[in-house]
Amino acid sequence: MENNKNNNQNEEILENGQEDSQKVELEKEIKPEKKEKKILKKDHDEKFLKEIEELKSKNVDLNNKILYSQAEFANYKKRKETEVSNMLKYSNMDIVLEILPIVDNFERAIKLDDTNLNDELSKFLEGFKMIYTHLVETLKKFEVVEIDCLNKSFDPNFEQALMTAKVSDVEAGIVVEVLQKGYMLKDKMIRPALVKVSE
Repeated sequence: MENNKNNNQNEEILENGQEDSQKVELEKEIKPEKKEKKILKKDHDEKFLKEIEELKSKNVDLNNKILYSQAEFANYKKRKETEVSNMLKYSNMDIVLEILPIVDNFERAIKLDDTNLNDELSKFLEGFKMIYTHLVETLKKFEVVEIDCLNKSFDPNFEQALMTAKVSDVEAGIVVEVLQKGYMLKDKMIRPALVKVSE
């Protein structure tokens, strides 16, 4: 009977031993799979990290492009506002340029010496003077101002020299005669003064 017990125990030990050895073999088989999984997971993680970095880079590029576009639009808007305000500011320029020759003709007529003229012509010139005065006042309301250059240094930005002359007691480069008046519209020169300059 003891022999049977021993045999049974030996069989159990053998079976347990076999089971243990089978477990070890199974673990050996499983472990490489786990290693493979770890390697695969590591490769997979690196791939994801790479994609994340690429996406971050693209995100930064897109943000920069958006900022650039916004800045460009803001500059465009400012330019357009400046253009529109300038258009409004100088909107009267064309009509003023058409009126200035009329003012010139009135000035020529007024310069006539009316001492030798009969009364009728004197009254006619008086009417011219009134119309001229009214016209000049209207131009001033629209900020059209005559360029004051007589007896001042010649400035090529506002004057155009048509003639030069030697004038005693006057230094060179001084405007000695205005042949045609120049005008400013607000802060813009719309017609240069035609002048005679001393040599």
